[in-house]
Amino acid sequence: MASRDQRRKSTERAWFITAPLALLAIVFSTAIGVLRPEFGKWGLAFVLFVAMTGISIPVLNVIVRRQSVGVTLTEVPLVVALFFLPPLTVVLIYTLSVLIWSASHRFAPAKLWFNVAKAAAATSLAGLLLLALPPLEGVGPGTWGILFLAVNTITLVSLLSVAGVHVLLQGWQAGREALRTAPSVFLTTSINASVGLLVLIALKTTWWSVLLLAALFAALFQVYRSYSQFFRQHRTLTGMYDLTRLLTNSAEGALADILLDRVRALMQAEYATLWLPAQRRHPEVLLTARVDTPGLLDFAPTPTVFREQARELGKTLSIGRLLGDDTALRREVGAQQVKDAIVVPLRSGQAVIGTLEVTNRLSDIGHFTTSDIPVFETVAAHAAVALENSRLVDRLRHDAYHDALTTLPNRRRITAALAEAVKIRAPGEVVAVLLFDVDGLRQVNESLGHAAGDKVLVEVAERLRACAPSSALVGRAGGDEFLVTLRLENAEAALELAAQLREQIRDEMVFDALTLDVDTAVGVAVHPDHGSDAAVLLQRVDLAATAAKAVPGSVQLFNPALESRSLRRLGLAGDLRRALDEGELEVYFQPKVTLRDRRLLGVECLARWEHPAHGTVSPEDFVAVAEHTGQLGRLTEFVLREGLRRSRDWSRTGQPLAVAVNIAARSLTDRHFPDRVGELLTEYGVPPQLLTVEIPEAAVLDGTERPIPTLRRLRDLGVRLAVDDFGTGNSSLAQLRRLPVHEVKVDRSFVQGMATDPGDLAIVNAVVSLSQQFGLSVVAEGVESELTLELLQDIGCEIGQGFLFSRPLPYERLEAWFGAQTDQEAIDPDALPRLRVVP
Repeated sequence: MASRDQRRKSTERAWFITAPLALLAIVFSTAIGVLRPEFGKWGLAFVLFVAMTGISIPVLNVIVRRQSVGVTLTEVPLVVALFFLPPLTVVLIYTLSVLIWSASHRFAPAKLWFNVAKAAAATSLAGLLLLALPPLEGVGPGTWGILFLAVNTITLVSLLSVAGVHVLLQGWQAGREALRTAPSVFLTTSINASVGLLVLIALKTTWWSVLLLAALFAALFQVYRSYSQFFRQHRTLTGMYDLTRLLTNSAEGALADILLDRVRALMQAEYATLWLPAQRRHPEVLLTARVDTPGLLDFAPTPTVFREQARELGKTLSIGRLLGDDTALRREVGAQQVKDAIVVPLRSGQAVIGTLEVTNRLSDIGHFTTSDIPVFETVAAHAAVALENSRLVDRLRHDAYHDALTTLPNRRRITAALAEAVKIRAPGEVVAVLLFDVDGLRQVNESLGHAAGDKVLVEVAERLRACAPSSALVGRAGGDEFLVTLRLENAEAALELAAQLREQIRDEMVFDALTLDVDTAVGVAVHPDHGSDAAVLLQRVDLAATAAKAVPGSVQLFNPALESRSLRRLGLAGDLRRALDEGELEVYFQPKVTLRDRRLLGVECLARWEHPAHGTVSPEDFVAVAEHTGQLGRLTEFVLREGLRRSRDWSRTGQPLAVAVNIAARSLTDRHFPDRVGELLTEYGVPPQLLTVEIPEAAVLDGTERPIPTLRRLRDLGVRLAVDDFGTGNSSLAQLRRLPVHEVKVDRSFVQGMATDPGDLAIVNAVVSLSQQFGLSVVAEGVESELTLELLQDIGCEIGQGFLFSRPLPYERLEAWFGAQTDQEAIDPDALPRLRVVP
């Protein structure tokens, strides 16, 4: 309503042009009356008046903004009138013909009286011009020039008046556009004037020429109509070509703006509306371009039912005087002041993805016709392809930067966002990166299927998204890893947030009848402390998360030692292969001793590597390198061979000792490993009961049945099986009952804390008691003091190893240690060697 009121106020300002034109018409007409106060020849005047009124229908319309500049054939009878009739009579009949024509089209009062004033002023000025020039005598060249000048004077006054109204109502740009039509308007006027002169010559020769002229005029009218049609077709084809080219080359964000603006101009409509209903992640789109209004509007001039019905029926709908109004639709849109409208469904294959609509043909006399519908449907087909391609590109771009399962941003998107974040250094803030690594996802996949694992990942994503601060960007880095990045006060705040989010993830997850407890290891890195670009920060937070896995459920802040260790491991990969080829690795032996009488039971075989450049390499480092480079099998076999060879040698000297060898979790997934152990036992002639295979707790108590077959095959060989580092994981003693193992080794962290921590003492006591009830031997690792030894003896632990007895020693030093530590007064030579009491 406000828009219509504003338009009415703007139209009323046309009186600032109409009033001066009316005043000029009065002044010019008064001057003519003074110079030649003559009326007459009313019969001829009436005939010419009828001719002017009858042929005032435009044969060519040029639309300028909301208005149309019409090209008619009125100049033909006007030339005859200027020659035969007095000037005041010409002014009267021409003005009356314009008045009747404007009233028949029901123009608004402002436009009607503007047309009347314009016609009166123009013809009165032309009449004054005729009186100022020499009198018209005959139909020679002089008469031609005078009449030609008079007719073009009328055209010039009309064109300037129209341009003035456009400037007044719509600005200088509209006025310039109106003046750009001057060449075609003056060309048409000149042609019409020339035709009028030919008519005048014919009439001066004989009035019977009227019959021939009528036929000629009818033919000329058709020629103009054909030219008009050709002009419209050319303009339509040019517009469609420009539209197609712009849609192809336009940026995705400007597509709707370009589409609607061009469609509106092409169809010469006041409004062009695009409607795309909500579809999956795409929200509803309703945009409208309106003539003379910059940008796009978020409403439509027609009601929703108009578009919804076109979408539902899948066909073009139209209302308008020349389109055959649908009564029901007209009733719906009647209250909207819609003159005419066409709505076309936009198709993607067989599906309708939206509608394209044009409303109100520009100018008061313009209307959409049935011939406009095929053109508009063609435009809509091109628009549908462009829009669908745009959505496809948007979908591909979204998929390229988001995880398909959780819909979170992926590593690429987070890397880009992190790269932008680190460019801005905010005082007193750090850019924190948190990496959450979900523990136990592989066990969920193997036990319950990948669908259950996907549910876990989706739930973790939802919890992170819900619990993270609104300023945080939460994404999935891949696999079971999630990233959170945001600005915080300092690294301590990042650690605190990581701990809070980890606690939220740890809450029970219920899937149907199943309840899961999910934990995460969290790595934290911050900019600028731990890196100046996104790639370095992501690399270092990954190192921190890897370090956090060593202590399940922990939060680890990056420190430089982690990176140096990682780089060192990377450099060791090639060196380890060479060391295995050239025998640079060595096996050390650590004694296992009975705690009551300190008799030597056997030794644990431990690989050691003295690197020529890096010095001593820790077993944790080179075992990890071997595991990641596919050399773990060779390393395990090397230790097995060396241990069995020494066991054979000791047996030959009359002192058979059992050897224990550690194997990694991955070896339990190798179905050939038990066969290889059997072959080595046979090769070295060592009884199977003298070999103990030690497996990490996490490898055998992971909640799955995967290691059981390998363990059973090793047990069937006669090999003893031990669970190493027991107590460091989340396992329970009850889980040991289903495993075919013979021995439990209590982790050194509990044993070393027995003397100072009652909790550690209680844990070791429980492990010893329950293991003995299950028929399992217990070995205490890390025995380093007499007090610890006494405590172990008190709770009934039978076997131990640690620095109290000996550090791991190479073979030659172990032999010397045997000689120094063995009690020579052993009563039974067949008994195990007994160690001297260490003071």
